Amino acid sequence: MSGFLEELLGEKLVTGGGEEVDVHSLGARGISLLGLYFGCSLSAPCAQLSASLAAFYGRLRGDAAAGQGPGAGAGAAAEPEPRRRLEIVFVSSDQDQRQWQDFVRDMPWLALPYKEKHRKLKLWNKYRISNIPSLSLEFPWGPKPFREVIAGPLLRNNGQSLESSSLEGSHVGVYFSAHWCPPCRSLTRVLVESYRKIKEAGQSFEIIFVSADRSEESFKQYFSEMPWLAVPYTDEARRSRLNRLYGIQGIPTLIVLDPQGEVITRQGRVEVLNDEDCREFPWHPKPVLELSDSNATQLNEGPCLVLFVDSEDDGESEAAKQLIQPIAEKIIAKYKAKEEEAPLLFFVAGEDDMTDSLRDYTNLPEAAPLLTILDMSARAKYVMDVEEITPAIVEAFVNDFLAEKLKPEPI
Repeated sequence: MSGFLEELLGEKLVTGGGEEVDVHSLGARGISLLGLYFGCSLSAPCAQLSASLAAFYGRLRGDAAAGQGPGAGAGAAAEPEPRRRLEIVFVSSDQDQRQWQDFVRDMPWLALPYKEKHRKLKLWNKYRISNIPSLSLEFPWGPKPFREVIAGPLLRNNGQSLESSSLEGSHVGVYFSAHWCPPCRSLTRVLVESYRKIKEAGQSFEIIFVSADRSEESFKQYFSEMPWLAVPYTDEARRSRLNRLYGIQGIPTLIVLDPQGEVITRQGRVEVLNDEDCREFPWHPKPVLELSDSNATQLNEGPCLVLFVDSEDDGESEAAKQLIQPIAEKIIAKYKAKEEEAPLLFFVAGEDDMTDSLRDYTNLPEAAPLLTILDMSARAKYVMDVEEITPAIVEAFVNDFLAEKLKPEPI
């Protein structure tokens, strides 16, 4: 447990009063639930949640323990064991250290140190935080693998039941969807055709429907349109565990897994819509994407390098992709070797209405080429406006960003 927590949070956390607390001590206490609170001092909703959360935290852990603060609570032998099983850690997006200090001062829980900006970034990416405040719950012994979470009977819409072991050796699409959601119904119609084409091509592929329907009747009606498997609607615990495993924050979402249960892509929805003939199945992520309406939602998933070019011409965009692809591949390989997700996504943006809207929203100059890193969740941007973009310039820009040498501008 301690090893997982240290990998997640680092070696040290701080109390509101600035005292350091060893992360190892959390594991020694045997906490059973960790709450990661993503927020910012400048957000009024975060201030409101902090007040409510402090009251809840105090009631759960006991007023005396909460009054002593988390540092004291961590070493207080008299604290009743059940009240010591929850810990909250604040993960800030503040850009100003003084504002951060003022905000955490009254918090009865722990916080990630302000200087740990890279770890903060990793946590925002890991838990797919796109809006604040956000509270993510984590079991401190780490997530279970897919094969354990999915274990149990699965259904076909004719009532036939199969064991989850039947998925072994197959690529799997985990499909989070609901009948009440119009985009879900639209995607399902396309996905039925994609599923058929992949099966007819002889690929070993199965889809598991994880319902967010509001009644079993709606589930049955919707599932009747699907030729694949589903987690039984009555198995709410397993549906909930799958949602937590993949940090689902919106539907429809299609997660594509390899035969070992490892994630290939979380963007199955985009891939299905952009690859009608399924020629690129199982849709391994491309190092560099061309920004479009269908993949623009990925800008909210974490920091993104976006190279704006001055033409709608495919040749111009392709040249820009070739320019930044070696840097993207190098970054992706580096973090994959550490079993971590890359801290940046890479895009090329041409000239169209969607790109114009992005420039307007982020208040970017009209210059092109324009090299930027956009961090929507932190409402920050980093801009390099030069006449010529070279691979060396891009690599230096990326490395300076990862080393936290760049000064952010507000979005």
